[in-house]
Amino acid sequence: MTADPVRWLWAAVAVGLWLLIVAAVALDRARVRRAAAARADALTSGADAVTVAFASQTGLAEELAWITARSLSDAGTTVRVLPLGDLDAAALKAAGRLLIVASTTGEGDAPDGVSGFVRQTMGAPADLSGLGYGLLALGDHAYTDFCGFGRALDGWLQRSGAEPLFDRVEVDNGDAGAIRHWQHQLGLLTGSTIQPDWTPPACDRWTLVERRHLNPGSPGGEAWLLAFAPDGHAPDWVAGDIAEIGLPARADGTDPGSREYSVASLPGDGRAEFIVRRMTRPDGAPGLASGWLTHDLAVGDAIDMRIRANRGFHGPAAGTPLILIGNGTGLAGLRAHWRARAGRPHAGSWLMFGERTRAHDAFLDDELQAALGTRALTRLDRVFSRDAEDGRYVQSLINQHADELIAWVDRGAAIFVCGSLEGMSRGVQAALEAALGADRLLTLGETGRYRRDVY
Repeated sequence: MTADPVRWLWAAVAVGLWLLIVAAVALDRARVRRAAAARADALTSGADAVTVAFASQTGLAEELAWITARSLSDAGTTVRVLPLGDLDAAALKAAGRLLIVASTTGEGDAPDGVSGFVRQTMGAPADLSGLGYGLLALGDHAYTDFCGFGRALDGWLQRSGAEPLFDRVEVDNGDAGAIRHWQHQLGLLTGSTIQPDWTPPACDRWTLVERRHLNPGSPGGEAWLLAFAPDGHAPDWVAGDIAEIGLPARADGTDPGSREYSVASLPGDGRAEFIVRRMTRPDGAPGLASGWLTHDLAVGDAIDMRIRANRGFHGPAAGTPLILIGNGTGLAGLRAHWRARAGRPHAGSWLMFGERTRAHDAFLDDELQAALGTRALTRLDRVFSRDAEDGRYVQSLINQHADELIAWVDRGAAIFVCGSLEGMSRGVQAALEAALGADRLLTLGETGRYRRDVY
């Protein structure tokens, strides 16, 4: 021990400074805790507090929920945004005032991300007395049960004693008039004027740089690979995201809106790529969007397009084995996932794919073989339903390789499905339930290990 008084003085100063720092940190932490508690109180009990919840399948409902929240915040209203699946009956009741943006997928189904909420919370009426809510239901009249989940959710909320703040607003395929009505209701709710240009982000300009026919001679519809280069911007997206492509105005001047397509490439490719099938109407006329994209639009022409985040179909970490299942142009939504693993160590990627004929519909065969060679894909199984020696659909691969599929799932694999809603997705669902058990598949869905992009 030293007897030097100078050293004792410096030691005392150091100790004093350390105590001041500790006190400051403690005070700051207490301040943060008080602020957080105050915000929590405001969110759950403040007169102007609003919770915005979303149930999204392709990312649009989530995007509209954030736009809603931003509008409320600009009007001076305290707001928070949460996935509907993160809430239970107690949290709903505590919210006080709730705005929900809810998509319907398939024929009246709830989005995959809220399957647990539907099963555990909506299974019976709850005590939601004192809860006021507004509901924006997204749907498409092309499907039989228009806004089916939104309507079911609305009915359950009312049976549980919640009071609607205004009538349910239903949106048919992004109808701008319905969105404006929702905007008007927000203005009445806050007592403030909501900005009239309440719209999703603007589109960017892209130029068609390649269009390649993938299946000449096929007994099915024409499938084309299209590639667009960005004009003067540097877009960013990840595997699983979706593009909205604006369509040209009709001859009568009406706006046909946009169409959504799964992005089949990554930003590092320098272009956004898609696989589009040319659809034909009952009278033989080509589909409005697919006919324009696959035939009328010329290489070198520019279009309006934006890429939207679709978190419900984002891929897992490289350490998670990945099973990709799809058919037809659903290959587009799966392609970016295996390409994201190229050149990176990963736990395995297995593609099961179905089309019509091996001779004409083995889409991107050279690329698939190269992916196997580089281990971007570690396994590939395909079936062709119109070939006499095959005649199977993609779900038959699940039945055939059930033991191996179970082994992959046992070591943590995620299952991603992309392709047609009719036939394929239901057949795949049934085959997965037979292989894994309905309860286990439900658990995989609720934990994000079973995801779908079907249309």
